[in-house]
Amino acid sequence: MKATEAADLPVRPGEDPWTSEELAEVRQQLEAEIASQREELAQNESELTERLTDPVEGAGDDTADTGAKAFQREHDLALAYNTRDLLAQSEKAIERMDAGTYGVCESCGQAIGKARLQAFPRATLCVTCKQREERR
Repeated sequence: MKATEAADLPVRPGEDPWTSEELAEVRQQLEAEIASQREELAQNESELTERLTDPVEGAGDDTADTGAKAFQREHDLALAYNTRDLLAQSEKAIERMDAGTYGVCESCGQAIGKARLQAFPRATLCVTCKQREERR
């Protein structure tokens, strides 16, 4: 992104405009998270597939063992789902940067706030809209 594009991103009143360096730092953080999340997903899916296709897995288990393994499988699936969700959010943030819409609240259209995005780069809502959403 060019410096003028970074400076054109919305900020809240009282905040300095984005610099290309600040935006590059946030982008680099997101790209590192994306790489880590993809690696984690690949590892989790490999382990799950291995367990599901092992013909002796569960042979001779009593009901408590079977229940414990089912619970662990559900837990692993929930973690994988959460990682996929975070990956999608991170990829969407990069897409918004490329489109020039990074920092615009998806609910009200106002600036999310530079400080909020630096702390939580996947944010899609300003603080006010996020609080409203959480009250529902």
